[in-house]
Amino acid sequence: MPAQQLTERSKDRIVGNMGLPPNSSQVALMKKVDDGGLDVEFKGGNATSGHVTTRQWITVGVLVYVNLINYMDRLTIAGILDDVKKEFNANNAMGGLLQTAFIVSYMIFAPLFGYLGDRYSRKAIMAAGVFLWSIFTLIGSFMSGRPEHLEKQWGNPDFWAFLGCRAMVGIGEASYSTIAPTIISDMFVKDMRSKMLALFYFAIPVGSGLGYIVGSETAKAFGHWQWGLRATPVAGIIAVVLILVFLMDPPRGESEGHQDMQAQTYKEDIVSLAKNKSFVFSTLAFTCVTFCTGALSWWGPIYIADGLKTMKEEDRGIAVESVPFIFGAVTMMSGIVGVPLGMILSTRLKAKYPRADPVICACGILTSALFLTIGMILCN
Repeated sequence: MPAQQLTERSKDRIVGNMGLPPNSSQVALMKKVDDGGLDVEFKGGNATSGHVTTRQWITVGVLVYVNLINYMDRLTIAGILDDVKKEFNANNAMGGLLQTAFIVSYMIFAPLFGYLGDRYSRKAIMAAGVFLWSIFTLIGSFMSGRPEHLEKQWGNPDFWAFLGCRAMVGIGEASYSTIAPTIISDMFVKDMRSKMLALFYFAIPVGSGLGYIVGSETAKAFGHWQWGLRATPVAGIIAVVLILVFLMDPPRGESEGHQDMQAQTYKEDIVSLAKNKSFVFSTLAFTCVTFCTGALSWWGPIYIADGLKTMKEEDRGIAVESVPFIFGAVTMMSGIVGVPLGMILSTRLKAKYPRADPVICACGILTSALFLTIGMILCN
């Protein structure tokens, strides 16, 4: 698990020194070999056999569902951002700060939840986090800008209260996003782990796209932007129940046969990660990707809508009001195509080319950057 460093207890070190492979099932089957000696065949249980139990499928399904609504909630405001800005008489900088507050709180608390997830119940932490962001999203949906505060802009207390709710949502989502992938890693190995993680991350673009659609269309249906924020909290409460009732929390390292493990100190974790060049460069690269995708996801619909407004109405290919819906649909389709494509390429190429994964990532990013640049240059 990339977010944690774990060490074997003494009995595991003794087994390792004897030259025996780890036994995840605790059952050793002895069989004869040609040289007359005995070889030990360890059956690794569900994780290594490739068989997925019903309980594991249910756990993965719950994690995918929660990840889906997690990203829906993150980007519902992007679909109604113009309405939110009008509500609080906010300028573009204030509108951008709504997402910045979310990201900063997420960034600060994600390492903390990673540390806690190594040491305490992951089910409890995730359930608490999902409940937290659901409640504060719902609270934010009942806020509005009072007329006497509209002229204050940066001094508008209503805006700062709404901003505080968005920051609290970031804390809640950090608790889930940090821990959930480690549960999948502890249930599966090798290709099955890749497939399940691909399914889990499939929810990111699909959930993001649904966020635009749910936010804008729900607000349009009920006649006010606040309703756009009230769909995901309901789904979030359902998610809390699913996590507590159906989710399994396997022992750390179970999929690889290391069930009796002891966490190191937080300082040792950080030092070890800092020495891992692949982790450091992957983190830096993903930071750059997040900067670009974050800006595009937050301002993309407004950018396109403003471009359409510069054109004559008869020359517009789409209605301005339809931009969030179409932007969300395109985002969803990119995930439906891109995530399985990346997983298939990785599975087929990695056996022959060990460095296939970073190359696939780099090619995907370069391709998207090229098309994004072309789109921005050619747009009206």
